[in-house]
Amino acid sequence: MILGERDPEVKAGVQGVDMSGQTVLVTGSTNGLGRQAAMAIGRLGADVVVHGRDRTAGESAVRELADLGSDAQFVSADYASVEDVREMADDVRESVDEIDVLCNNAGGLFDDNETTELGLGKHFHINHLSPYLLTTELLDTLAPEARIVTTSSIGHRVSSLNLDALIEPGPFSEWAAYCRSKLANIHFSNELARRLAAAGSDVTSNSFHPGIIPGSEFSRALPGPIQQFGDLLGEVPLTDSPEDGAATMTYLAASDSVDGVTGEYFARCRQRRPAPDARDETAQRDLWKRSADLLDIQEPLAEYA
Repeated sequence: MILGERDPEVKAGVQGVDMSGQTVLVTGSTNGLGRQAAMAIGRLGADVVVHGRDRTAGESAVRELADLGSDAQFVSADYASVEDVREMADDVRESVDEIDVLCNNAGGLFDDNETTELGLGKHFHINHLSPYLLTTELLDTLAPEARIVTTSSIGHRVSSLNLDALIEPGPFSEWAAYCRSKLANIHFSNELARRLAAAGSDVTSNSFHPGIIPGSEFSRALPGPIQQFGDLLGEVPLTDSPEDGAATMTYLAASDSVDGVTGEYFARCRQRRPAPDARDETAQRDLWKRSADLLDIQEPLAEYA
């Protein structure tokens, strides 16, 4: 491994943190870096809510967490379905008192010529719109100083956010659609941070780049030059295991160093400056409002825009 044969919490330097008594929801945690982060957080003592589509994989993760002493449970939802995400939020509200950390990790790389039930490209719907919906559905379930952690990507640096192009399936490549959705993740995370702060909330919202894991769908679609681009930026996108990729998620979920830090972007457990397009506050507000319209819901935290 690039970072050595160590667990994510050790790589993140948070192995001494005690998360006992905290409840953490990690979406997309039946495999890959989401599962590794869930296990790391479980080893720190937290109770973990595992999410995925595959019940067999989910129950396997729950058993592994139970062996670590975590009071774990599994919730299922297909992120291409609005109703599934709403039902998942209902299940979580009914089964936990409050959420201390929400890790918006579910997502992927898809054939963007396929559309979801809303007529939207899969990248926009699954990678952005569903985390937006789940988070806003669970706002009242978040603990007073909860943390919201959203998985983005270095791919946001080679994209620009045109809302119409992002939302409507088009002739651009899977890679381009993916990068646009990852830029949307940062816009969402930052706008959420700003509105929560305006509301006087101590809940924080940050996003991060986990690294590029060889063999993953993302790495197979990755244009070669972006790897060198990431090296120059100091984000070192190449990792060689899900454990490496889970380190920054675990850091943002557990580290005392990020207490009160909000509206920031991280890579390799360090705060980084995202691309200029990711810092466009007008685009962030526009995306937030447009997302609510597409879901046919009232704009969340509208009074704090």
